[in-house]
Amino acid sequence: MDIIRQVAIAADVSLVWRAWTEPDRITEWFAPAAVIEPKIGGKFELYFNPENRDSMSTKGCTILHIDKPKSLVFEWKGPDPFADIINRGELTFVEVSFEPGEEGTIVTLTHKGWKASPDWNRAREWHAAAWTDMLASLKSSLESGQGLLCCE
Repeated sequence: MDIIRQVAIAADVSLVWRAWTEPDRITEWFAPAAVIEPKIGGKFELYFNPENRDSMSTKGCTILHIDKPKSLVFEWKGPDPFADIINRGELTFVEVSFEPGEEGTIVTLTHKGWKASPDWNRAREWHAAAWTDMLASLKSSLESGQGLLCCE
């Protein structure tokens, strides 16, 4: 029941890694505000509504594993409509791997920890679509050649 998404990005692994692990870069393509401490136990908090950091955020999520620039694993909280389902007890988690490819970097995202119920299935389906959109945003942002993400 894992969600698995993969995308090839015409950018160096180091740039793609930085797009995930630096707050000023992740806010260019994922969420408007972020607190990221790239170390085991460090924060991985994204704020989709920066004016209310208790709503629509991953507040309280931490990095579970980090192997620069190969893999990153972090806890995940879902959006408010699914908060009562997936944000209680043991959280789901996201593994992101970064592999050099022929023309850049292959990013593989695996979202794990899903439980089985109709409510969990709805949350999983929503996230499956959201991760597809998010990786498309990452790809287009990095490949645009503009802004903070394009350069070391």
